Amino acid sequence: MNKEVIQLRFYPFALSVLNNLPDNESANLQHLLPYTFPTSQFPAPAPNLAPDDSDKNIWLIPEIPSCLHAQNEEQTSSAPKPTLDSELHQLPRPYPLIDIIEKKTNFYFPPTNPEFTPNKKIEEYLRGRRLLLDELPFAIEEIYEHIRNGFVHFHPGLVRKGRSCQCQRCGNDDKELFGSLQCYRCKKECLYCRNCIMMGRVAGCTPLFSWVPDKGAPIQEGDPQPQFNLKWTGQLSPFQAMASQKLMKFLTAFLNGSNVRDTFMIWAVCGAGKTEMLFHSIEKALKGGLNVLIATPRTDVVLELEPRFKAAFPGTAVKALYGGGEDRFSQGELTISTTHQLLRYYKAFDLVIIDEVDAFPYTVDEKLRYAVRQAGKDRSITVYVTATPDEKMKKQASEGTIGNVKVARRFHGHPLPVPVPVWGGQWNKLLEKNRLPRPLLRWLRTHLEANKQIFLFVPKVSMLVPVEKIIIEQFDVETESVHSADERRREKVRSFREGKTRILVTTTILERGVTVKGVQVAVFGADDDIFTESALVQIAGRAGRSPEEPDGSVVYFHHGKTQEMLKAIRHIREMNELGEKEVLYEGLENHGEAEKNEPLDE
Repeated sequence: MNKEVIQLRFYPFALSVLNNLPDNESANLQHLLPYTFPTSQFPAPAPNLAPDDSDKNIWLIPEIPSCLHAQNEEQTSSAPKPTLDSELHQLPRPYPLIDIIEKKTNFYFPPTNPEFTPNKKIEEYLRGRRLLLDELPFAIEEIYEHIRNGFVHFHPGLVRKGRSCQCQRCGNDDKELFGSLQCYRCKKECLYCRNCIMMGRVAGCTPLFSWVPDKGAPIQEGDPQPQFNLKWTGQLSPFQAMASQKLMKFLTAFLNGSNVRDTFMIWAVCGAGKTEMLFHSIEKALKGGLNVLIATPRTDVVLELEPRFKAAFPGTAVKALYGGGEDRFSQGELTISTTHQLLRYYKAFDLVIIDEVDAFPYTVDEKLRYAVRQAGKDRSITVYVTATPDEKMKKQASEGTIGNVKVARRFHGHPLPVPVPVWGGQWNKLLEKNRLPRPLLRWLRTHLEANKQIFLFVPKVSMLVPVEKIIIEQFDVETESVHSADERRREKVRSFREGKTRILVTTTILERGVTVKGVQVAVFGADDDIFTESALVQIAGRAGRSPEEPDGSVVYFHHGKTQEMLKAIRHIREMNELGEKEVLYEGLENHGEAEKNEPLDE
């Protein structure tokens, strides 16, 4: 069936009208009405209430064009088809959903019908999601049968908000981010959201379909379930263990219903082993029957986390979602997703973990933060994992409004390499002449002669190829460049990980999520505005991650130090100082040389 010709308009019926239909008309309409009609379960109008606009409870019947009638008659199915019959000539005229909701009406949906057997594939697509009709490979007739029997609900994609609208999928209410078109579906000029158009068009006539969740039992700690057993055999450092235990305590309070706060932050330096800190709490959550989400702004991080979690939880259905990925609509027990893909989710997860919360584009794109909020269930907890929290989150942590723990030492116990600012002259002018600053060339030669791999970060995509060519001409080594839209991006990153590529020239797209043993790091043009404190801290965090090579060179080549550079260097030094205190505290405690004090992260 071709859904492209379906007109997404609806005939609104006040429930009071339906309750007063003559028997012969109600019989003709039976296959278009909720299964509860005309039983006592069907809501009755208030006493002495006239069937007029004062009744705001309505049932909506979708308009299906007459060209489908013949197809409907030829299709075989045990379920009756909600086709438009000649008896429906008295229906009110159809309206787009945005016009119906503007009348402040309440859509009626019946309770789930215990005698109806729902299609499991429809449930797999819609459970915990809100999807467009175009995303569903099912006939509208079958979807409507699930609506009639209470298993599927739909709601307007756009609602009016003052002089503008709000998109219910991405939260956009900026009138500049709405467009209009002459819509073949609703037969009028129709508004649509441009903010999330890449996920499919949400317009004024667009319904978003969702599955009605089971009531389920109250959340509580479940019995041991071996399929969720953690198979990771590594050992947490004392600093990792402290963070893991605090998160576990927070999660246990949620499972027991005794939690006061619903947000927790792990503030841990780059290379602290944040993923391993999550393992035990995720195991506990899965065994407690929770739906678990790990979301991150970057596809590269999803691709790095997926094999690690599949190895740690081999009996668990781990689902990875990212742009360009396959099979985006199956269900997983543990979901790893880019924040963009969360725009399709709605009240799906009990435990939401946001990894790299400080990363672009999450920090600047409100629709991604809206998507995260929408993805959590009404009762859920959110865990933010970050090396560079913003000032708002730091304040919330210091005031105790969110649970938190700070880990200022890497898992191998060594301090972070402190970046060194090096003056590189007018680097942009030099590049125009196909030259690189001499200090940068000397630095590259030193580490190439030491047989090291090198990350070289640049501020603009346009600089990648020129820099790559100069390096190849100067040193004749295997060099690649990569950016977010590079079709060979994954292949190039894999080659670098495997040691086949000596120098990888990159934009900030690889500032996080990629770990390479013994890599040396330089930022060319570190004074460019793109390099914020957060970005520079993350870039510096690429070096020294291996316990075999915990040191590394990090250099910011610049044409004038910026405040962001200085803040990044100060940030790293402060974390190293705190890490030294943690090491001292841990050592004194282990040797019984000091009374147990409050943890330093409080």
